[in-house]
Amino acid sequence: MAVPSNPKLSDIQTEFGGSNPISLTEYYSGGPLVPSGSPAPNGPIPSSGAITMGDFRGAVNAAFVTASGGSVSTSGDFKIHTFTGPGTFAVSDAGNAGGSNTVDFLVVAGGGGSSGDGAGGGGAGGYRQSFPNPETGGTSVSVQSYPISVGGGGSQAPNSSGGNNGSNSSGLSITSTAGGGGGGGNGTPDRSGNPGGSGGGGGARSGSPGTGNSPSVSPSQGNPGGNPGADRAGGGGGSGGGGGSSGGSSSPSTINGSNVQRAGGGGGGGGPGGPGAPGGGGGASAGTPPGGPPGASNATANTGSGAGGGGMSSRNGASGGSGIVIIRYKFQ
Repeated sequence: MAVPSNPKLSDIQTEFGGSNPISLTEYYSGGPLVPSGSPAPNGPIPSSGAITMGDFRGAVNAAFVTASGGSVSTSGDFKIHTFTGPGTFAVSDAGNAGGSNTVDFLVVAGGGGSSGDGAGGGGAGGYRQSFPNPETGGTSVSVQSYPISVGGGGSQAPNSSGGNNGSNSSGLSITSTAGGGGGGGNGTPDRSGNPGGSGGGGGARSGSPGTGNSPSVSPSQGNPGGNPGADRAGGGGGSGGGGGSSGGSSSPSTINGSNVQRAGGGGGGGGPGGPGAPGGGGGASAGTPPGGPPGASNATANTGSGAGGGGMSSRNGASGGSGIVIIRYKFQ
């Protein structure tokens, strides 16, 4: 509620607080009662010197979150902190309801890696966000330093094993689980995809897909991997959007002001009867069988996407994409 157009000292006290007896000089901007930057239609409330009742017409008790850490950018009235590696989100002012006192987050874990010879694609890293409702939702913060951890993508694995899981990402007490490695190829005893934020695709012919949203959180952070394809082909990795022989579809977000696709599953490696499958957005395409390049592709960095599975006769897998943490809040 704003100060009326013809304010009395009691109206200013109602908006900004203070104990009787009061005087106008208690209400300088940046003092104990009036936050710096509190909006007033007639211009900023003075921080020193001459001050009048008219300076408070339409003024609102509004303080905004102030913080540091990561790579900082702005989009409209929002400030965005992007972390592509470990860091600290340090809050120096927690704001108030008149301005902003919550932040929104996107926390994506590292995607799963893969092996070769008809291997399953890597699953996407867990994908958790409070966006896109920054005005009505978000997470409250207090004046403190919040540690940020960004998970790496799962490394490539030899043909004798399944793909490696990625690593977890965390921030603001939110943890997203690493993407599951894809199931091993034709020469691997265990062809099952690993569980994770999203599960790895099942390996050639008989591998079971890895479960997603593991451990379980609500809303879900991911999906299961896909079943292997026909004729010794691997299954696609699961993602924020689904799973299949192709990599699961990615999840779009505009939290940083641009529409970016993240957390796509890696495509399943091709068997002798056909090519490798494509990855979801950010997820890597799989290798093809003999007659084409057999090697799998690495997933895109800082998308948390899964690696493509190596094609038939391939002896190399690929690496999953590293994760990312993004925090945004209204700053004006």
